[in-house]
Amino acid sequence: MIVYRITKAVYASQLVASGGAARWNGRGQFVIYTAATRALACLENVVHRSGEGLHDVFRVMVIDVPDELTIETIAVSDLPADWSDFRQYDACQRMGADWLRSGRTAVLQVPSAIIPHESNYLLHPGHPAFSRIRLLHTEPFLFDPRIKAGPDV
Repeated sequence: MIVYRITKAVYASQLVASGGAARWNGRGQFVIYTAATRALACLENVVHRSGEGLHDVFRVMVIDVPDELTIETIAVSDLPADWSDFRQYDACQRMGADWLRSGRTAVLQVPSAIIPHESNYLLHPGHPAFSRIRLLHTEPFLFDPRIKAGPDV
């Protein structure tokens, strides 16, 4: 399976996690967020980079997750009804933390909070099988100037 991550070019040469808190992990929990498509990776950036803007130099990371790796899945039906609301980060972070601590798999499929029926894939750099996940290459990425992020839209 191929997954995608759009990041600032300076961070695009290797698969590393910042440890910053996000929907599925708390601060200090190292997770690499990827998306099933380039388009979803783009939208994730638009939503989460509103304060930073979209004018830096970005790259698409094209990542291979071997088909034989087990992928754990959190389905929408496993989540509270309002799980996509930012006030539900605690519930999602608890589920992500449980997955990280358990070491059950190197990959966790989670629903996109932006596009229904789409998925993001979290990669666990501390898992033994993570070494089988490969950054295939990177591609230049420019956000279309018509895309506006932030409250000044």
